[in-house]
Amino acid sequence: MQVGMTMPVMEPDLDSAVLRSWAEHIDDGPFSSLCWGERIAFDNPDSLTLLGAMAAWTQRVRLVTTVIVPQLHDPVMLAKALATGDMLCDGRLTVGIGVGGRHEDYRSVGADTKTQTMRGMAERVAVMKRVWAGERVSDSVLPVGPMPVQEGGPELLVGTIGPKTVRSAAHWADGLAGTTLDLDVGKQRELFDIATTSWAEAGKKPPHLATSFWFALGDPEPARAQIHEHLRRYMNWIPSEFVDAIAPTTGFSGSEDELAEVLQKFAAAGTDEVHLIPTSSDISQLTRAADVVRSLRSSM
Repeated sequence: MQVGMTMPVMEPDLDSAVLRSWAEHIDDGPFSSLCWGERIAFDNPDSLTLLGAMAAWTQRVRLVTTVIVPQLHDPVMLAKALATGDMLCDGRLTVGIGVGGRHEDYRSVGADTKTQTMRGMAERVAVMKRVWAGERVSDSVLPVGPMPVQEGGPELLVGTIGPKTVRSAAHWADGLAGTTLDLDVGKQRELFDIATTSWAEAGKKPPHLATSFWFALGDPEPARAQIHEHLRRYMNWIPSEFVDAIAPTTGFSGSEDELAEVLQKFAAAGTDEVHLIPTSSDISQLTRAADVVRSLRSSM
């Protein structure tokens, strides 16, 4: 099983030095991928602008936009931006596609919340794939370029935790970029089984099976408090009492040995890749997680 690391893009008080340090450490470390997600009505960096920086600041690691919401973008311009990113990183780009969970992001860019559906997403993915295939999507003199390095466009993962969504994405996605709040390996295995069956029924090769979870390494109480604080800030569209109720059981908090045990359980469940999501921009969280991944790799 591979392990990727998510950039701390949802943390406060970021600057280019913090982001570059994280990117370079991830690229130098044992991680399979460098990940980040999209929000609009939040103070995180713009995902597509960040893609250019990540391409410039890294050489090895795969770049994974764990969630891009096509309905928040013009699909032709989004296809052009992602193809440009794929060119800049020499074909290291994987794109997670999701409908997004927040109406406020749709409203902030004037997008129609009625398109916040799998159908609305799939329609825009179809346009993007036409652009990446070099087709003309208008009466322009030339097709929209540049051509992506990866033939047919970047690998696409559906970002979801719902069985129905997984089944409907089998015809256009290359895999799954799920997430688990409570680290329930059994539920994750069930979703993976649905994905594997759906891809086989669609006549496609087996899907890439990825999931993610929040983490905080350290003594139990401060680590759990770190996750709680992060969830309060990130889940600002949810009533705080609900966030407080789920915080004690959401994500992982604990020691390096305990994190290794959790990762081993996901590996045994058939997970191809876990994307770890930090709950602090403290670089020590990254370096400590890197030590866990190195230890696991040496023991396998």
